[in-house]
Amino acid sequence: AMFARLASCSPLPFRTRQSNVCPVYIRAFSQAKFVLPRPHGKSFAHRSELKQAKRIVVKLGSAVVTRGDECGLALGRLASIVEQVAMLQNQGREMMIVTSGAVAFGKQRLRHEILLSQSVRQALHSGQNQLKDMTVPVLEARACAAAGQSGLMALYEAMFTQYSICTAQILVTNLDFHDEQKRRNLNSTLHELLRMNIVPIINTNDAVVPPPVPNSDLQGVNVISIKDNDSLAARLAVEMKVDLLIALSDVQGLYDSPPGTDDAKLIDIFYPGDQQSITYGTKSRVGIGGMEAKVKAALWALQGGTSVIIANGTDPKVTGHVITDIVEGKKVGTFFSEVKPAGPTVEQQTEMARHAGRTLASLLPEQRGEIICCLAELLTEKKEEILNANRKDMELATTLGRLSQPLINRLSLSTAKLNSLAIGLRQLAVSSRDSVGRVLRRTRVANNLELEQITVPIGVLLVIFESRPDCLWQRSFQHQQNSTSTHSRGPFHSWCKFVLLDKMIDLIIPRGSSQLVREIQRAAKGIPVLGHSEGICHVYVDSDASIDKALDVVKDSKCDYPAACNAMETLLIHRDLLRTPVFDQIIDLLRTEQVKIHAGPRFASYLTFSPSEVKSLRTEYGDLECCIEVVDSMQEAVDHIHKYGSSHTDVIVTENEETAEQFLQQVDSACVFWNASSRFADGYRFGLGAEVGISTARIHARGPVGLEGLLTTKWVLRGEGHTVADFSEQGSMKYLHENIPVPQGSFN
Repeated sequence: AMFARLASCSPLPFRTRQSNVCPVYIRAFSQAKFVLPRPHGKSFAHRSELKQAKRIVVKLGSAVVTRGDECGLALGRLASIVEQVAMLQNQGREMMIVTSGAVAFGKQRLRHEILLSQSVRQALHSGQNQLKDMTVPVLEARACAAAGQSGLMALYEAMFTQYSICTAQILVTNLDFHDEQKRRNLNSTLHELLRMNIVPIINTNDAVVPPPVPNSDLQGVNVISIKDNDSLAARLAVEMKVDLLIALSDVQGLYDSPPGTDDAKLIDIFYPGDQQSITYGTKSRVGIGGMEAKVKAALWALQGGTSVIIANGTDPKVTGHVITDIVEGKKVGTFFSEVKPAGPTVEQQTEMARHAGRTLASLLPEQRGEIICCLAELLTEKKEEILNANRKDMELATTLGRLSQPLINRLSLSTAKLNSLAIGLRQLAVSSRDSVGRVLRRTRVANNLELEQITVPIGVLLVIFESRPDCLWQRSFQHQQNSTSTHSRGPFHSWCKFVLLDKMIDLIIPRGSSQLVREIQRAAKGIPVLGHSEGICHVYVDSDASIDKALDVVKDSKCDYPAACNAMETLLIHRDLLRTPVFDQIIDLLRTEQVKIHAGPRFASYLTFSPSEVKSLRTEYGDLECCIEVVDSMQEAVDHIHKYGSSHTDVIVTENEETAEQFLQQVDSACVFWNASSRFADGYRFGLGAEVGISTARIHARGPVGLEGLLTTKWVLRGEGHTVADFSEQGSMKYLHENIPVPQGSFN
């Protein structure tokens, strides 16, 4: 009945062809997870908003659809694209495809027919099986299109049928958009198809379309001439109020100069008005458009309220997920945006940071130290301004009610914090003079050939923090040693742009909640991340513990600053202490400090009326809450820590030195303490100066990381024309590899 109603519409000048699998689409339609439509008229400002796209056009260029020999279709590539379109369609989105390929498909078919015909004629003429070399005449494109349209559509039908999706073919020409009645008919048909969950497959009717007129693709604000599938996709996108147009080609996106040239850089975001800053190369091996035509069409669609991305649809590494990656907001291709930021792009910021780092590295250690000391003085002088601004932030955070109490606690600054920051900066100034450029070893490789290993900054650091104003000072002043991009956490897109710059950023340091760190670790592919996702710290009170030390350590570890990552989250009690004054005083202490107690499974089994049983023994509360669990021995405490801890900081309280030493040796955490609060796990308290972060990774930088953790090394070799050939069997030189003493405080 639906198709009868569709067929009863007024006759259309363009041709539609529907798939014969339509009954299946009803089931797919009923199972879809709907994406709500958004008001049209303004394009998305950021990539992260592309997830909201409801109506999407995917434009497949000739280079994407056709094989390398331009005779036939790239079936594997096309199948992966269809799979992605089907996935998005079954999510409740409205997908349309503007496709090339009819000419290539028809060329393959006609070549086959011509060769077959020639071989038959030769066989009849000669009467022999041996055939002469046969040549295929140049095939006219319109004839190829006419021969290939049916086969191309049949292929799409077969592929989409695998995903229970119905398709319909629509062929258009320029006249269908310029004639008002035909344009309304086209619009009505497309809306009806989308309403019935059918994917329209749209193409220019190349069998009858006239050759394109040069430079006639743009005719003003309201008109775009259809001379290729780029202009067709743009016109269709605006006509149908499409949210997103994805134009797939054979290049990664738009470059600031022709791809393949030495200085060509992929443009992440392209803004209207940037056309003058780029140089276009030649068009692709197939098709009638080029990058200039794509850009003009994209800008026209953008002006009409449709977001546009130009990306690579031929790269086998990304073809299988390029469309879904774009819709998920990942950094793929070139994103066209009307919202131009006031400052430099993230790529420009990163390049500026690297350049600044190299400039600072050329300074003498004393000069860098003086700069840091000046910053420490400024921090003290501007103390009242900083605290006033922080109070406003605290008031706003409390009023809005969107932040949890632990995050609000992290947001708070105090005079004591600022003073400790200033002291840390002065410590950093001293350590910088003794760290960067230090000679670690000297080796005489051979006569007049000496090698040095010296310390150098890692490079460009990306520091991301949330609700930690002190992080800004601690990390930003590392500028003097490294080039640093410091970024406060905002919406996902605000820092996600940076973590994708794997060729420009050398290390990421996240500071904040475990959720933030996990998000960054997942997103930062190819860039090392220094940090820890959780701070599940334990305090184990042994049977030989001093009651006074136990009370002091437990109170300070949990109550000094509950939101910190080095605060105690689980208290392990030796079984022999249950129902003793030691245990009772610990419980009374926690109650007095208003600490909410969660009982571990074993602890709960000893009690008739117990606190609420813990949901997970691997929980970071970040507040005045903790878990209490019972263990039978020090070894069981170690096993518990290894199973449920996060390798951050773990403490034993005992007077038994042998037990303590075994604990310190066996616990595989970044920080392991004996009779001391877990809150000492801090770069400032360790004397490292401004703490960069805390790492639980098993690499060179572990635990609280200061300046030393941000240094790597480089090798400097000084010779006099030495060659490796000099040391061969026939050479005249021999390796010595003699260590040369390095005087204390020696710098390169």
